[in-house]
Amino acid sequence: MTAPPGEPGQVAPPLDVWELVRRAQQGDAEAFGQLYDHYVAMVFRYLYHRVGDRAAAEDLTSETFVRALRRIDSLTYQGRDVGAWLVTIARNLVLDHVKSSRYRLEVTTADMRDADRATDGPEDAVVQQLTNEQLLSCVRQLGGEQQECISLRFLQGLSVSETAAVMGKKDGAIKALQHRAVRRLARLLPEGLR
Repeated sequence: MTAPPGEPGQVAPPLDVWELVRRAQQGDAEAFGQLYDHYVAMVFRYLYHRVGDRAAAEDLTSETFVRALRRIDSLTYQGRDVGAWLVTIARNLVLDHVKSSRYRLEVTTADMRDADRATDGPEDAVVQQLTNEQLLSCVRQLGGEQQECISLRFLQGLSVSETAAVMGKKDGAIKALQHRAVRRLARLLPEGLR
């Protein structure tokens, strides 16, 4: 049982994303702002993982939402989350960014430390950091599509169908790609991380 409104322990009602989209399509800036607030962290995480540079990821996140605002009228319900549409825009921006030759395919150690801070004791933090670095090093050894699939599925938490929509593939192809990527990761990981 939920507490009465205004009482501690009250559960917030679920966000009706498609209602916000409808309102944003009618020019409601507040509704688009709520969509932004709901999805900005997910889009940033995706972009940060792809480009490995916080400033570039912030710029690309901003550009993702600018393009989304421009194209909000073209968005229609197709059974997928709005997040998949935003990640598709972000993915296209990354592809443009890579083509522009301003992109370096590496993640600096300092950026990884910032991204992976642990809240446990210092020993746990060191072990977790080394584990994350080893895992990300192995992920970087995968092919481009396998890296993207692993990122979307496990770092961004997208479903198989959402990942398929972002990557322009069928669900079965994503399942096969994910399976191959996970098997390859298992072979690449040091014995202690398997």
